[in-house]
Amino acid sequence: MRAHNERLVLTLVRSHGALAKTDIARLTGLSAQTVSVIMRQLEQDGLLLRGEPIRGKIGQPSVPMSLNPEGAFFLGLKVGRRSADLIVTDFLGRIRGAQRRVYRYPTPDAVVGFVAEAWPRLAADLPEGARDRVTGMGVAIPFQLWNWVAILGAPQAEMDAWRSRDIGPELTALTGLPVYVQNDATSACGAELVFGTGEKSKDFMYFYFGTFIGGGLVVNGQLFLGRTGNAAGIGPMQVAGPDGRPQRLLDLASMSVLAEAMERAGEPADHLWEQCARWEVSEPVLSAWMDGAARALAQATLAAASLVEIEAVVIDGWMPAAIRAEMTRRVEAAFHRLDLAGIAPPAIREGTVGPDARALGAAAIPLSQRYLIDQNAPAREG
Repeated sequence: MRAHNERLVLTLVRSHGALAKTDIARLTGLSAQTVSVIMRQLEQDGLLLRGEPIRGKIGQPSVPMSLNPEGAFFLGLKVGRRSADLIVTDFLGRIRGAQRRVYRYPTPDAVVGFVAEAWPRLAADLPEGARDRVTGMGVAIPFQLWNWVAILGAPQAEMDAWRSRDIGPELTALTGLPVYVQNDATSACGAELVFGTGEKSKDFMYFYFGTFIGGGLVVNGQLFLGRTGNAAGIGPMQVAGPDGRPQRLLDLASMSVLAEAMERAGEPADHLWEQCARWEVSEPVLSAWMDGAARALAQATLAAASLVEIEAVVIDGWMPAAIRAEMTRRVEAAFHRLDLAGIAPPAIREGTVGPDARALGAAAIPLSQRYLIDQNAPAREG
């Protein structure tokens, strides 16, 4: 019961910012005495920091308590189809160190070998004592990697190794940490939910532009994983292509589609996977891809809004901020050109986490597992 309430308090402080004991009591319905005991323990554990007292007209001064950035650290591993990233974050989700490797295609040996080299470097750069406060590792990885060999140009035999190999125990042996594995686009959605700084919708659909387009779904303030953890895996969703025939969303709205168009136009595309700050792509090629992707995402948004009463659609990805903003604008315009009769149109807006969303979402998994709780769950007095 006490652990439940401690996690509830940490969840509320993360969501609302610095809160005083009276605020926590009001939000949870717990007694002032119970809240005092909980917050005193969290402060002693190094998870909360005491702020400056705020004096009112009457009564004792109010003391806001906020999350301690140094209270806990987390590892996030993003396994992409073209690259892998390993980051370490603090309790606020700020990246305190990062390592990266680019490859033509991912194999279990390559990923485990990368972590074996990268983790000691990250650990050595942490502040003194912080290594002991790294509490877990999350892995954001596309599911069923062996099904995408044709597009990746990868040998089937090497990719088939993913069918039977569970890298979780190997990573636990390497790091000494509990390891949690989750779909990569779902993890990116989780990063927006936990670390996002924009307007907080309780129900939203999330699109992430990577090698392939991916998605996630938040329902009632919680990440919805589904029976196998692949809920809202929107890549195979059927939408109308330019000729009106059904096509998979991933064949219209993925970065791999842009890369193929660039190569057909004689433009090198490898830099798309190596960095995301600036794309070197001609305007005609970029604009044509954005129009096609926007039309496809607008149809996917309509399908999602028809099934779930989502408040918002959030668009993010491995792309420059200006292109993300323009993509969001085009998706919104394309959506409102559709027949929306009977639909409550969701707001369509940019994500706030950015290109690191998958790695940050991976780090958010152990954070959530240990320190957060369903905000809809009641507090328990006792």
